[in-house]
Amino acid sequence: MPKQVWLFAAILSALFLGSIGFLQVREAKFSHRAAVEAAEAARLAAEAAARTNGILSAELEMLRSKAAELEQQVQKATEDRSSLEKQMRSELESRDVTISELQGRLTINILDRVLFDSGEADLKPEGQQVLLKLAQVLQQHTNRQVQVVGHTDNVPIHSRTRGGFTDNWSLSAGRATAAVRFLQEQAKVDPRRLAAVGLGQFRPLADNATPEGRARNRRIAVVILPEEIVPTDTSTNATPTTPGPGSR
Repeated sequence: MPKQVWLFAAILSALFLGSIGFLQVREAKFSHRAAVEAAEAARLAAEAAARTNGILSAELEMLRSKAAELEQQVQKATEDRSSLEKQMRSELESRDVTISELQGRLTINILDRVLFDSGEADLKPEGQQVLLKLAQVLQQHTNRQVQVVGHTDNVPIHSRTRGGFTDNWSLSAGRATAAVRFLQEQAKVDPRRLAAVGLGQFRPLADNATPEGRARNRRIAVVILPEEIVPTDTSTNATPTTPGPGSR
């Protein structure tokens, strides 16, 4: 083989091997850059995940704290309700005053013969004493709203009474209002806690067909509503609301 051919072949071989080496070096550079970029992306993702985890952990801790606070409020409200009921029973329960509790609402039923003369809405001295005792207990539980509800039997009023009442509905409303005014003006209960409701003959406790049943139905019901449970970060500057006649 001529000498020039061997020389040309050697040059081609050198160029081929140099190209392979260059490509290997270039590929190594690209692989290193990709690895660096992947590592940086992984680091950023890990940092983002850590930040998210920290935020979620803080929120979870806050929710746990609020849940614990609400649980304490519920426990306190339960204890307060139990104390209120015991005090009311101790001070008031009698043949003419009955007390019941349902779904957190404490209801004190006072027969009308204790509070009013027949067909009238002027409080008798005996009734005033009952309301004063009731108010003394209410003053120890100032976080409760109170509805005073008037009820009658189904015997119609045939003529205007001395107090100006012409039907049972107006009589029941007048009696509830008289009790509320006494609680506010004489017993000094905060009027923002009080509401007067007249329901006439339409919510009987007993059968109106008997004298005994009608006597049970003529009553004033003092309904002490459950304490409202709210988160501790809720604004305390809201104006208190008084339950309306439709709140039952």
